[in-house]
Amino acid sequence: MLTIDGSMGEGGGQLLRSSLALSLLTSTPFQITKIRAGRARPGLMRQHLAAVHAATEIGRARTEGAAMGSTELTFHPNGIHSGDYTFAIGGAGSTTLVFQTILLPLLLGGKAPSTLTFEGGTHNPMAPPFDFLERTFLPVLATLGARVDIRLERHGFYPAGGGVWTATVHPTTELAHLELLHRGEVRARHATALIAQIAPAIALRELDTLCNLLSWEREDSKPTVVRHSHGPGNALLATIACDHVIEVITGFGERGVRAETVAEGVAREVARYLAANVPVGEHLADQLLLPMALGAGGTIRTVKPSMHCLTQIELVKMFLGLSIRTTEEAPDVWRIDVPSVVASRKS
Repeated sequence: MLTIDGSMGEGGGQLLRSSLALSLLTSTPFQITKIRAGRARPGLMRQHLAAVHAATEIGRARTEGAAMGSTELTFHPNGIHSGDYTFAIGGAGSTTLVFQTILLPLLLGGKAPSTLTFEGGTHNPMAPPFDFLERTFLPVLATLGARVDIRLERHGFYPAGGGVWTATVHPTTELAHLELLHRGEVRARHATALIAQIAPAIALRELDTLCNLLSWEREDSKPTVVRHSHGPGNALLATIACDHVIEVITGFGERGVRAETVAEGVAREVARYLAANVPVGEHLADQLLLPMALGAGGTIRTVKPSMHCLTQIELVKMFLGLSIRTTEEAPDVWRIDVPSVVASRKS
């Protein structure tokens, strides 16, 4: 059994979610201790438990310690089982993070298509919004041979939640090699401000500020009023569409935070991405490491790897025995080379 220090690296929920995915795909039981030890509220929270329960269900796994506030968990996988599943996170817990926990197991280990329904948060701070999955992450996976269809039925903003969306995962025997070193020409730049049950003026202020700071054409960026939301919400999404990748950068409005402040945060991240002239943004980088390692490997160019990314690298080494190499090529320009576990086993 593999033992994992849950406080290593970024020390948060990603460490647990990636461990669950790798455990399912390698049939490796593990024990994780000190879960979220450095957080203000250590241990498993609702959305972390939702990821554990989802992995347990598709893996017919045996778990110990799967309870609110628990700082230790033992997970014994028992295969990967395709099927129709519904995962209700409760409140506004991130459904996209639960999806990413079980996506690769069902994609690479499933025997038949799986249909997944998620209920909960779709646009949460500290998690990829649905739009990022749809426009950025899944299109890159599609170039590797993955077929995953998703459809949003209702937005779910923090803190009310209530979002609903579905995914159909079609299993494949392998993922192709990924080489994403150049983004090509920037073909479009625009932003959308999602608003639900809040004043339209907030969206206009966000868009005005963002476009002014980035010198973007204002007429290309528009507000979107979200109907049928269970509660108020606001998300500002900036899209940079290039020849080889689409990057979506998001900021979330919250009570007490000025619209201009939300836009300034998004503008800083957009400016950093554009200045680095790399194809892979900070958040996409750590999400591509597992598909590359479990597939035919690959090489990407990105900004300086985040702690999330470095933690993924350590986990890949623990579960797969692969050493991922990071190389700084210029200020805030890094190359990441990922070997393939498939090629490693063949050799």
